Amino acid sequence: MRQKYYITTAIPYASGKPHIGNTYEAILADSIARWKRYEGYDVYFQTGTDEHGQKIETKAKNAGVTPKEYADGVVGEIRRLWDLVGTSYDRFIRTTDDDHVQAVQKIFKYLYDKGDIYKGAYEGLYCVECESFFTPSQLVNGKCPDCGRDVQPAREEAYFFKMSKYADRLIDYINTHPDFIKPVSRKNEMMNNFLLPGLRDLCVSRTSFSWGIPVDFDPKHVVYVWLDALVNYITGIGYNCGGESSELFKKLWPADLHVIGKDIIRFHTIYWPIFLMALDLPLPKTVFGHPWLLQGDGKMSKSKGNVMYADDLADLFGVDAVRYYVLHDMPFDNDGTITWDTLIERLNADLANTLGNLVNRTVAMSNKYFGGTVRDTGVAEPVDAELKAVAVGARDCVKKAMDELVISDALEEIFNIFRRCNKYIDETAPWVLAKDPEKADRLAEVLYNLIESISIGANLLRAFLPATAERILKEIGAEPRNIESLEHFGLYPSENKVAEKPEILFARLDPKVVMEQAEALMAKQKKPAEPEQPALPPIKDEITYDEFGKLDLRLAKVVACEEVKRSKKLLKLTVSLGNEERTVVSGIKNWYKPEDLVGKTVVLVANLKPVTLCGVESHGMILAASDPEDKELAFLSPVKDLPAGWVVR
Repeated sequence: MRQKYYITTAIPYASGKPHIGNTYEAILADSIARWKRYEGYDVYFQTGTDEHGQKIETKAKNAGVTPKEYADGVVGEIRRLWDLVGTSYDRFIRTTDDDHVQAVQKIFKYLYDKGDIYKGAYEGLYCVECESFFTPSQLVNGKCPDCGRDVQPAREEAYFFKMSKYADRLIDYINTHPDFIKPVSRKNEMMNNFLLPGLRDLCVSRTSFSWGIPVDFDPKHVVYVWLDALVNYITGIGYNCGGESSELFKKLWPADLHVIGKDIIRFHTIYWPIFLMALDLPLPKTVFGHPWLLQGDGKMSKSKGNVMYADDLADLFGVDAVRYYVLHDMPFDNDGTITWDTLIERLNADLANTLGNLVNRTVAMSNKYFGGTVRDTGVAEPVDAELKAVAVGARDCVKKAMDELVISDALEEIFNIFRRCNKYIDETAPWVLAKDPEKADRLAEVLYNLIESISIGANLLRAFLPATAERILKEIGAEPRNIESLEHFGLYPSENKVAEKPEILFARLDPKVVMEQAEALMAKQKKPAEPEQPALPPIKDEITYDEFGKLDLRLAKVVACEEVKRSKKLLKLTVSLGNEERTVVSGIKNWYKPEDLVGKTVVLVANLKPVTLCGVESHGMILAASDPEDKELAFLSPVKDLPAGWVVR
């Protein structure tokens, strides 16, 4: 019976089209899943989308559609991209799926009945983008510590989960399971910044919006997005809280690997394991918090106009070229970068030259010198040994790198085969051997060694560049081989034939042409720059309704207006309150001419104590709005014509 391997990605939030940095995670997890299948594991690969929350509700409202309609459109785009880059998932779960919704409601009720969830009220600083509450001490420069955006005060009734109840147990688990959090730097961050200082109880429901899974025993609450989203890893395989779970769940849980971005490591290594402990379920074996893929030296954002999308890149370079770059150039721990220049350089050097040119000229030489027939003649020389050693030794090197989740090292090991093949061509000089009829068998052996080495490399490449690996095997006339056979050199059948006309696997890129295409793509993203808005003044201290009630605000009609002598700013207005007229002095001369105000209806603070300004008694204050720098000013007035004297409240 084959050993199971359950791997998941984080489920991306369905608020917009994912950029290449988001899509990288799907490609990364797919390469691991394909490799494990190649190793003989019974793999189950789950991905999907997170579709509830305030941000989606707001975006749907702005778009004039229901939240579900909005999510459907975004999810369709995400799934299209995942399929485009070759993600070989077994289930694409949506948090709007009926089985997930019902399972979440049962989990919430179970934890409530158990006493781990209780009702209270939350008051704190809320980030809409991250759907997270923070204390002032957790903010970074007054901004959300996760995304850097503004936070806003929020208070609402909510249910809470007793995180501290399980904190010591989680600390002990992390300390005794060194593979639970990878890389180690992520583990240290979680321990030092969150667990050891002490956990606060976690808000697990919301009432300020309705787009979410209802708490079935208290319908005005919806399940908070993180509890909803995190449990997809068990609901998607048939977990039934308090009942009989599916055979698939019994077979697959605990997960072998959660592949997530480093920005959500806290949710997956603190909240998620504590939820599992409360459900009396085993914890996943490993949570891998991969680094970010940055555009140049910063995060991708539409506002910067620097976002790269997988489908655009695939149109320019091909799917496997995109897969190769993000898998090869992403470090294990530190952030990686992607730019148009580095893309062109990497793809030309590795794919066009090292790999593409190698396969093309090897097949071409086989056709030129032997009519496409590849023969193992046994005419060996010492120079062959190193090539064979590199080829047969690559499998274990790749396996070690994959076990450690260092995907870039695994690809390097495979490309070392191809580099060694190119060096071998230079060492053996087949074109020189071809000039001597007595060296025909040696020439045949050289080409056989090249074809066999390429075959081993192509088989190892299947997990990473599946379409390319298939094309290479077709070019050299080889069948796919199992992983055990790759430690043996010489299994390519003698007398096999290569393709008659070799194809170009990867054409060399013209930097000038590619940059023109790239600039056209980037230009489509850029929007006219909006003028930077000055910071708004802070909200003043709170007042009570009784204090507000002391204000008497009335509609007043301006019946006369003139400049105040000896003043550069003041206008003298005569206003009617219906049953009386008053004189009001206002510092609005820079924005209004006297004749522009006559006949206008404004809002007056009618019970303000009179003051004398430049010798004129002012009985009241007219309300106006201004920008923070007082460059613009406008009176408040009703949207339709109303009688003077009406109360404003």
